[in-house]
Amino acid sequence: MKFPHDRAILDWVSYALPAARAAATDPEFAHWMDCEGTWFIGVDALNNDTEGRVQGSPVLTGAVMDFIVSRYGSLPLHKAQVSVIYPGYPLPRRGEGEAAAQYRAKRDAAHVDGLRPSGPDRRRRVEEPHAWILGIPLTDASANASPMVLWEGSHKIMQAAFADALEDKRPDTLDQVDITDVYQAARREVFDTCRRIVLPARPGEAYLLHRHCLHGVAPWGSGAEAGSDGRMIAYFRPECAGGVAEWIKSS
Repeated sequence: MKFPHDRAILDWVSYALPAARAAATDPEFAHWMDCEGTWFIGVDALNNDTEGRVQGSPVLTGAVMDFIVSRYGSLPLHKAQVSVIYPGYPLPRRGEGEAAAQYRAKRDAAHVDGLRPSGPDRRRRVEEPHAWILGIPLTDASANASPMVLWEGSHKIMQAAFADALEDKRPDTLDQVDITDVYQAARREVFDTCRRIVLPARPGEAYLLHRHCLHGVAPWGSGAEAGSDGRMIAYFRPECAGGVAEWIKSS
């Protein structure tokens, strides 16, 4: 869901942007600069509190937050990711092989959050059972400056596949189940059957993604424009209080 311009969100951005700008150039977070300088990943880089206050700002409020609380209840917020894309994205990530680099360029690095590859075989498990994904743009950029992309209806396909893979497993072992093959097969089905949607947004707007939604970031377009701060978005992904057993539900 994309939420239209909201004064409360824009006010929050006015506080968050200076903090995010400082984080993107802070030596403490230098390890988050990747893709040969075209992506600052910025995990946990925004110094907000559990209600979204940052740099003396009010609590994070607005229509999108009202919707989240009404549907999912109130969850404590982690320090937001500050994701910044610069002209030329995507160049390969450190340690990224040819196939992965091609997937990033041609398939927008499409993924479901929380299923990070690990180990020498890069197998995937539900390591971070997010409740929802909230994106809040911090800078103005043209619509083709590496916008968020998603596949319409993909959350239904992905959720059904994950539910099958985790069925009949003990609740305390759900985060240990290897879902790599199921995930890759479901992802292929999504590419074949779901419409790819481009989702640019500007400061004051926000978008909310279902936790099972397949999504990614488009390459930097020809003639795309953004200021010196790049295309900067703050992301919140609090985890389900009930862990993977709650995450696998469709709501």
